[in-house]
Amino acid sequence: MSQKADYADDAQIDESLDDQPDDETIAEAVENLEANGFEVVVVDSAADALETVQSRIPAGASVMNGHSTTLEEIGFTEYLSEGDHEWESLPDRIWSIDDDAERQAARREAQTADYFLGSVNAIAETGELVAADRSGSRIGAYPFAADNVVIVSGVNKIVDDLDAALDRLESVAYPLENERAKDAYGVESAVAKQLIFRQELEEGRTTVVLVRERLGY
Repeated sequence: MSQKADYADDAQIDESLDDQPDDETIAEAVENLEANGFEVVVVDSAADALETVQSRIPAGASVMNGHSTTLEEIGFTEYLSEGDHEWESLPDRIWSIDDDAERQAARREAQTADYFLGSVNAIAETGELVAADRSGSRIGAYPFAADNVVIVSGVNKIVDDLDAALDRLESVAYPLENERAKDAYGVESAVAKQLIFRQELEEGRTTVVLVRERLGY
């Protein structure tokens, strides 16, 4: 499991955009996210976040996740692959496919999972979510494809406004993810495909689980 500490020495980041916010800031972010149509659950720990996610996915649902250090840190990635659940784990099916073209097709199809889980790179206190990806596989399901989206994020990703959220993407998340990509895949990452998720118009579709810990990039 990759963690921020693994790459912090090699990545120059703006620490001011990775602080723990006070309770007033968190409350303001929650209010604005909810006003923009997102369901929000605030929990105290990574363990609480995992329990919250588990409780929201019904038996028999197809489940897919994009790569997320946050999901690894709360234990969800391991639980999806190895845990005692009654879901259809799409990553297990995808990575069992030997043929490259067939596996890529299955990855695209998995964007329409019943539940797609991931994280974001920044949360604006004003109620917007910002995320980016090199390939788009991590964020492609968020706007429309998946029936339900669950986004898990540490509160350290909350910043003042959309401009600051875009700044955090470039000056905190990207440098760290770039180091991880070089280590994991032997290639540099890129802010190639970017999403600004301003509103969720379908009631109950997108849930943001905010964890009062420093998690992810």
